[in-house]
Amino acid sequence: MAERVVITATGIISALGTGKDTHISAIRNLRSGVNGVSLLKSVHAHEFLLGEIKKSNDDLAVIMGLPTGDNGYTRTTLLCLAAMNDLLQNTDITLLQNEPFAFINANTVGGMSKMEDIYMDVLTVGADERNNKYINTLDCAESTENVAAHYGLKPIMATISTACSSSSNSLILGARMIKQGLVKRAVCGGGDALSRFTLNGFYSLKNVDKMPCKPFDQNRGGLNLGEASGFCLLESESSAKARGANIIAVLSGYANTNDAYHPTAPSPTGEGARRTMQQALDMAGLKTTDIGYINAHGTATQNNDLSEGLAIQTLFGTNAPHFSSTKPYTGHTLAAAGVIEAIFSMWAMEERIVIPNLNFETQMEELSIKPVSGLLENVTIDHVLSNSFGFGGSNVSLIFSKA
Repeated sequence: MAERVVITATGIISALGTGKDTHISAIRNLRSGVNGVSLLKSVHAHEFLLGEIKKSNDDLAVIMGLPTGDNGYTRTTLLCLAAMNDLLQNTDITLLQNEPFAFINANTVGGMSKMEDIYMDVLTVGADERNNKYINTLDCAESTENVAAHYGLKPIMATISTACSSSSNSLILGARMIKQGLVKRAVCGGGDALSRFTLNGFYSLKNVDKMPCKPFDQNRGGLNLGEASGFCLLESESSAKARGANIIAVLSGYANTNDAYHPTAPSPTGEGARRTMQQALDMAGLKTTDIGYINAHGTATQNNDLSEGLAIQTLFGTNAPHFSSTKPYTGHTLAAAGVIEAIFSMWAMEERIVIPNLNFETQMEELSIKPVSGLLENVTIDHVLSNSFGFGGSNVSLIFSKA
């Protein structure tokens, strides 16, 4: 029997702040981090609400003890460094230095936020050569390599980019490596920074709401974008117990499937999402009635919420478990969404709360189920399910269980 994989530490930065206490406080007080734009340089910025982290690149550099200004680091890397720094507040870094481990990072647009600032200069004859070092930062692996280098780590590295399911897939890869005995530990997660490229791209798809997003609401108008980074330390259960680690949760089940339906739209019947959730349940050896809370992908777009809602309703029936989308708190953080929401799911189980679906008002006409719209406390939750469904039909479901 393959050894169980457990989570022993987390690190997170989002529009709500940094670390567990800040995020739990925001959740309990129903405080959203989605608001006006102050840092993103875009002619459209004033038109939208974004889950923007209110720390400049220089602010983030200072936190990490790096030079400010032209330091060679992109915002994506700085966010990943901040999340890793938070994880290491509760983890002895020597665990990652004394024996091989895996570092599986994820993002979608690499250092685009920096490149679009210097693009015209790079094209100009006699351009500032100091910008040349940023040209290769469009590679998604740039943040992976820079985080490892900053901490002097030499892990087995991989970078995953499967749209909005990227960091969920990073958790799966890390778990598989542990189960195969390749490593005892893996740091898995990812990050994405806001960029004009991202905002304009989603705006062109006509699925961005200029008001606070309303997942699973009949009158939903689209998503709010955000930026974030998060990481989880995965370990073999025997290794974690041997060192007396605090086990936050067990990664008891996972699955990824592909709709193969459309480049940006999910299957309208929700079949891909349903199949992914079922396979994760099968792997965990659980029944639908065992799940106490579902952290839904819930982007507040017309297609996603209908597809995912139908999938949940079909699999779990009209007596579905409590479910909600947490994207109204952070915005849709793209590659970071999977790990951010996985962390939220574990915290829900640990804190015995069901996180409310902010801004929900009107039940969808096509569904007989609806999300939780108010904070539920003192709820016994033994198993949580976290969904991440990305462009290209890249579906991931993760199940976390009490240790």
